[in-house]
Amino acid sequence: MRTSITLDEDVHDFVLCYSRGRGISLSAALNELIRKAEGSAAPEARDFELRRTPSGFPLLPRTGHTITSEMVKKNSEDEFE
Repeated sequence: MRTSITLDEDVHDFVLCYSRGRGISLSAALNELIRKAEGSAAPEARDFELRRTPSGFPLLPRTGHTITSEMVKKNSEDEFE
């Protein structure tokens, strides 16, 4: 079902971070989180916990992709060309 909703900014940021960390769409992330809240989450959703640093910064699970300082520098330079 397709619908439009308005999310508070902090909720949107959390769902966006969750979806990126899981490699899924925003809609799929919302579905997982709502099911998780009601206690009927799929097994893979129940195993996932978004961890945070002591300062509150979210830690995303490793994806196997490494970003090096050289990659960041190259992309930063490309942006201004």
